[in-house]
Amino acid sequence: MAVIRKDFLPFGRPNFSREEIEAVTRVLTSGWIGMGPETMSFEEELAAFLGARHVVTVNSCTSALFLSLLVGGVDKGDEVICPSLTWCSTANAALYLGATPVFCDVDPYTLCATSETVRAKLTPRTKAVVVVHFGGLAADVDGIRDALPDGVRLVEDAAHALGTRLADGRNVGASGNLTCFSFYANKNLSTGEGGAIALRDDETAGRLRSLRLHGLPADAWKRFSNPAGRFVSELTELGYKMNYTDLQAAIGRVQLRRQAELHETRLAIAKYYRDRLSALDIGMGFQRGVTEWTHAHHLFVVFLPTERMSRGRDELLAELRKRNIGASIHYHPLHRMSLYGAVKQPALPVTERVADCILTLPISSSMTLEDARYVVDNLTELLSD
Repeated sequence: MAVIRKDFLPFGRPNFSREEIEAVTRVLTSGWIGMGPETMSFEEELAAFLGARHVVTVNSCTSALFLSLLVGGVDKGDEVICPSLTWCSTANAALYLGATPVFCDVDPYTLCATSETVRAKLTPRTKAVVVVHFGGLAADVDGIRDALPDGVRLVEDAAHALGTRLADGRNVGASGNLTCFSFYANKNLSTGEGGAIALRDDETAGRLRSLRLHGLPADAWKRFSNPAGRFVSELTELGYKMNYTDLQAAIGRVQLRRQAELHETRLAIAKYYRDRLSALDIGMGFQRGVTEWTHAHHLFVVFLPTERMSRGRDELLAELRKRNIGASIHYHPLHRMSLYGAVKQPALPVTERVADCILTLPISSSMTLEDARYVVDNLTELLSD
C-alpha cells in the first residue's frame, strides 16, 4: 500500500494568489465593502469575458436560478423540466415558486439533457426548462431551444461552466438565455460564495437588479456612498436580499483575469487522468470531451467498470477517502429522493444506470500533477485488488 498523504486532497479547492489578497485589502480600506463600484466593475468585466450584454451578480447560483425562473413567469402549478442528475438547487428553484420540477433523463456519454429527453417530458403545464452544463461540458442548448414550444423559457444552469465553449465557439453565457453561474468555494472562479446571471435583454436585466436588493431601484446602492444617491420613496414589487458585495467582487475580478492560467492547470490534470486511466485497459469510461479545451473541467467524472471490480463503488469511494483523496459522487439522482416524491417518479434508465457507477476524482487549479499521480496510483492499486 502506498504511503498515505498527510493532508486531505479535496475534490475542488480554490487557487488564490497574493493579488486576490491585495484586492480584498484594497476594498477593506476603501471605506465601503457592500455592493458598490467594485461589483459594477466585475459585472462589466465578466459580461465582456462571456460575450453577454448584461451580467447581474447575486449571492449564489441558487438565487440566480430562482430569480431567472421568477422573471420567466414561473408560478404555482407550473412545471419546470430539469435533469435528475444535478445538484438540488436546480430543482429547488422551481419549488420555491410553487412549481413542480419534472425530471428528464440524460445522454449516457455527455451526462447532459438532450432535446429528446426534454421533449419526452413536455406537457401543457411546462413553463420552463433548466438545462445543466454538467461538469463543464456544454449541453446542446440550441437543439433543446428548437424542441421547445413558444412560451417555454430556457434557463441554463452553468454552475460548472465558466469558460465552457458552446458548439459554435461562443462562451456559455453568450446565448441570450438566462444563464446562471456559481462562484462557490470549489468553483473555477471562486469568491467564496456568489453567483451571476448573464443575459441579453435590457428590461429583464434592470428588473433582476431591482429584485436582488429588496425591489429597490437598480442604483439604490449608491445612497450610502454617493451624496447624489437616491433614497427609497416607493416599492412596486416584492424583492429579495440576494445581492453581491464588493469584497467578493474584488476577488472575482482577479480570478477572472487569471482564468486562462487556471484553465490550463485543470486541462493538464484532466489529460493526465485520462492518459493514465485509459492505459489500465479495464473498461473505465469518461465523459465525452473531458480533455477538450472547450470543456471547463470543473468535474472529472469516471464511469467505473463495476462488473469487473472486487468491491462496490461506494466501498471504493470510502477507501479512497481513507487515503485522504477527496473523491466524490456527482450526483445521487434527485428523482430517487423523498423530497421530490420518489415513489411517484417515473424511471429514468440512463440516469439510474450511470448514477451507480460514476465517481468524481479531485480536480482543481490548486492541484499539481504530483497530486494527480497520487490519486491515480491509489485508484489503480484499489482496482487491482
